[in-house]
Amino acid sequence: MAEGTERGAHHVQSLERGLAVIKAFGAGSAELTLSEVARVTGLTRAAARRFLLTLADLGYVRTDGKYFSLTARVLEIGYAFLSSLSLPEVAQPHLERLSAEVQESSSVSVLEGADIVYVARVAVSRIMAVSINVGTRFPAHATSMGHVLLAGLDEAAFAEYLQHASFEQYTSHTIVSPARLGAELATVRTQGWALVDQELEEGLRSVAAPIHGPDGAVVAAINLSTHASRNTPESVRAELLPPLLAAAGRIEADLAVTSPARVS
Repeated sequence: MAEGTERGAHHVQSLERGLAVIKAFGAGSAELTLSEVARVTGLTRAAARRFLLTLADLGYVRTDGKYFSLTARVLEIGYAFLSSLSLPEVAQPHLERLSAEVQESSSVSVLEGADIVYVARVAVSRIMAVSINVGTRFPAHATSMGHVLLAGLDEAAFAEYLQHASFEQYTSHTIVSPARLGAELATVRTQGWALVDQELEEGLRSVAAPIHGPDGAVVAAINLSTHASRNTPESVRAELLPPLLAAAGRIEADLAVTSPARVS
């Protein structure tokens, strides 16, 4: 648990701890022992056991007696949020059309804190070491969609982002300087798209474009990702960028007739 954070009188610590147990599981830790959950969350073994068994009773966790893992039912927790948005539903057919046209994986994400969160995806082939699904998070500073979403922030919002960004270096190409990132975002704003060349993972190139809501604000980003062996930066700009921008435009056209409350 985080220390030194002032909580209101309304704060329910057991809820916070239960959510911490769920969040302990991730792409690299799909199965955890009781001791591992306790270590990750900072709970005692006894407390971690109670939360895990309660989650198991509710159907959110399964166990073989030694290892614990999440079940698909945890998706219900985020589904209320995602289903309240029209964006994933609107974007999905456009992603399917785009991926079929260029034979590359396409995705839509939104910005949450210092990360991008995938809300829609069509995977043509697996080109990353980790699987990407709806709900997957990546650091904004190392991704094309992150660059597009950060470029859409106003000065105050970007300053707040910088306070929370870790600027972890994933490859030798990763931008780890706030000044360099700021310069890159200025270019992205001018040209209207972002190309990231192997900044998140070696061999991965991606190009992204903003998706604007009815009020003109950037509400999401759409991208195409490809392996460096298939496309050079030049071919990405020449062959993938035009259909990507066209798909972004089609999504925006659909969002224009959708209630703004369901987009934000």
